[in-house]
Amino acid sequence: MRVDGIRPRLREFCSRRAPGLADEDDIFAVGGMNSLFAIELLTFVEEAFSIRLDDEDLQREHFSSINAMAALVERKLVAQG
Repeated sequence: MRVDGIRPRLREFCSRRAPGLADEDDIFAVGGMNSLFAIELLTFVEEAFSIRLDDEDLQREHFSSINAMAALVERKLVAQG
């Protein structure tokens, strides 16, 4: 997957719960997000980008915004080669 396609896919998924969410917005602060959404988000990220999230990846700061998630996905993709 090309890294320039990461943000649009994340934005599309997150906008279902928070329309108009900007890439730098804290997705948990804008409302509409809960623990069920967090699980759905983790599953989406792993499946959409064919990556495996490890325990050390499961930190709030990695999922606090579209920008943070995109950075995590990019790191995981680079590590996979």
